[in-house]
Amino acid sequence: MAKRDYYEILGVNRSASKEEIKKAYRKLAQRYHPDKNPGDKAAEETFKECSEAYEVLSDVERRNRYDQYGHAAEQMGQGGGNPFEGSGFGDIFGDVFSEFFGGGSGGRRQSRGERGADLTYKMELTFEQAVFGYSTELVIPRLDECGQCGGSGAKSAKDIEVCTVCQGSGQQRIQQGFFSVATVCSNCRGTGKIVRNPCGHCHGRGRVNVRKKLKVSIPAGVDSGARVKLTGEGEAGTGGGSRGDLYLIIRVIEHSIFERDGYDIYCRVPISITQAALGSEIEVPTLEGRSRLTLQPGTQNDQIFRLRAKGIQRLQGNSRGDLYVKIIVEVPTNLSKRQKELLEEFQSISKEDSTPMKKGFMDKLKDLLT
Repeated sequence: MAKRDYYEILGVNRSASKEEIKKAYRKLAQRYHPDKNPGDKAAEETFKECSEAYEVLSDVERRNRYDQYGHAAEQMGQGGGNPFEGSGFGDIFGDVFSEFFGGGSGGRRQSRGERGADLTYKMELTFEQAVFGYSTELVIPRLDECGQCGGSGAKSAKDIEVCTVCQGSGQQRIQQGFFSVATVCSNCRGTGKIVRNPCGHCHGRGRVNVRKKLKVSIPAGVDSGARVKLTGEGEAGTGGGSRGDLYLIIRVIEHSIFERDGYDIYCRVPISITQAALGSEIEVPTLEGRSRLTLQPGTQNDQIFRLRAKGIQRLQGNSRGDLYVKIIVEVPTNLSKRQKELLEEFQSISKEDSTPMKKGFMDKLKDLLT
């Protein structure tokens, strides 16, 4: 079957401009692309036909030969080389391909700088520092932009040249069968530029190792595992890319008295048998110092008292958690002879119902054994 005229295939006249040819092909490619017509052999053949026409008509030299000799120009082998190379086909195909898969608005994608790496710093705080907040100065090792070359990596501006492989785009096209795939340029590594004379300070890297002093403020109420983000305090980017962030990973040292559960705190306070039996006013520790707590006669072991708003400041809002005081009744050891006598006398005159927990337990035991 004789080949159709390329101008007829694209639906343009022979005097059509390069932009008109490009626009016509783009419209047809979107209509007949195999991804939009799965399993449709006719659409696939039409797409190939349109692509072949555009390959020739989008290249000035090949179009001139076609206008003079028709299809014979291609059959005589005068085209040579990669049909997509230098024709602009890669650009238009990239536009259409990106539209099928959610790409941008078309045109050559320019290279962009690479964002700097995020950094993490494990920061250890005392219990009090975490509860009340803490400000300090840290020394963070990181990569910063070279002050000599401004991050360019070159000794001077005249030592920077446009990459001849990608022509400054940072990408190169690789032919894979029928498709043209864009990849990062291997010559300039996506920067679009080549440094001929590197900076002597950073040796062409554009960044140098520094030890940066930072003043940091830890908010009151943080706990172990919290991450405090310092925006823009990570490593410098390359090629104009933005700086990364610094994350402080908090670890709070355990307290000798207080235990934490969210914004509430717990402590255990020992008292004597007589204090528990007769009642007493005792001192209990709080975050702000000591406080008085009144115990009623008959206070039991493991009994818990709640002191409202004596806990930790919440990160969100002005309220505070609570303080829970757990009473531990201590049994005396190494009793003197007189102490033993008094306790034995107390035991002899005590009634079973004076210890309600024991009475309840004995009642349950009797029910179980009968």
